[in-house]
Amino acid sequence: MDLTEFLDHLNSGEPVRGGSPAHQFMHSISQQALKLTAEINGGYHEPHQLRALFSQLIGQPVDESFGLFPPFYTDCGKNIHIGKNVFINMGCKFQDQGGIFIGDGALIGHNVVLATLNHAHSPQDRGSMIPAPIHIGKNVWIGANATVLPGVTIGDGAIVAAGAVVNRDVPENTIVAGVPAKVVRTIPEEAKA
Repeated sequence: MDLTEFLDHLNSGEPVRGGSPAHQFMHSISQQALKLTAEINGGYHEPHQLRALFSQLIGQPVDESFGLFPPFYTDCGKNIHIGKNVFINMGCKFQDQGGIFIGDGALIGHNVVLATLNHAHSPQDRGSMIPAPIHIGKNVWIGANATVLPGVTIGDGAIVAAGAVVNRDVPENTIVAGVPAKVVRTIPEEAKA
């Protein structure tokens, strides 16, 4: 299995069975990600150096407008897709096997967890993983310590409050909060301008 076949498998939404070729490939990719995140997190880097390391981690270039404050953690990296003017703050953890898509202008707060894998419900098959993507729209703000679960789409302009656990889609231009996250407000039209 190569990276393209692996990503095709993940992006199909088909389970990754424990012990399968995809599962074994996942472990090799994890080792590469651990090595690169250790380099990212191991000392100070100028912003252009961080962009270069992050681009290597995800396997595609990030825009010059991309900002990252380490530490940053991922166990894959190759299924992260970043728009322009995106900022990721300290301590974030991205489990991106299922795909993480971050739109232009998104702000990701401290210690945010983006998780794109679930384990199978059956105890006999618990080692199998089910990927589902996370889509974060344009100009989204995700507050500190929020967790976004597999298969969630966060609409353009939305705000996820600090500490929220997002287990369902978030409509655009709304504010969600709580565990599980619920819409608490709509962003007024005058604030969108």
